[in-house]
Amino acid sequence: MLLSPFFLYVPMLRYRLYFVGLYLCALLYIAAGINHFVNAEMYLRTMPPYLPAHEALVALSGVIEIVLGVALVLRPKTRLRVWAAWGIVLLLIAVFPANIQTYLNMKATADPRLTFALVRLPLQLPLIAWAWAYTRPMPQRPKK
Repeated sequence: MLLSPFFLYVPMLRYRLYFVGLYLCALLYIAAGINHFVNAEMYLRTMPPYLPAHEALVALSGVIEIVLGVALVLRPKTRLRVWAAWGIVLLLIAVFPANIQTYLNMKATADPRLTFALVRLPLQLPLIAWAWAYTRPMPQRPKK
């Protein structure tokens, strides 16, 4: 069979993709956390009005994203990865009201980016699933 040599590499490919995804996930949260300080005003506009201390919460969520992103890859073969992944899952759930607030703000002002804000809401689910994948046991490295 012509494709049979390819199938010999599938377990190793799956193993490597696990780590590619892990490092991309970490990079996403580190970059997002840094962005909380670079573009703080953007995040301040998304804060629900019922929450106090908007500036402090934006800074805190930025620090948390950076710390969780670094922790995700600092020692990927330890429980630290698992705790960091659970932290990201909880963070994504915690910031979901801000995503709803962004949509409501844009709807009230007829912002042209309203469709983007609406599409972004269900995108939390794949982000949660992506982080949740790293709460599971790490795949074993295939033998050669």
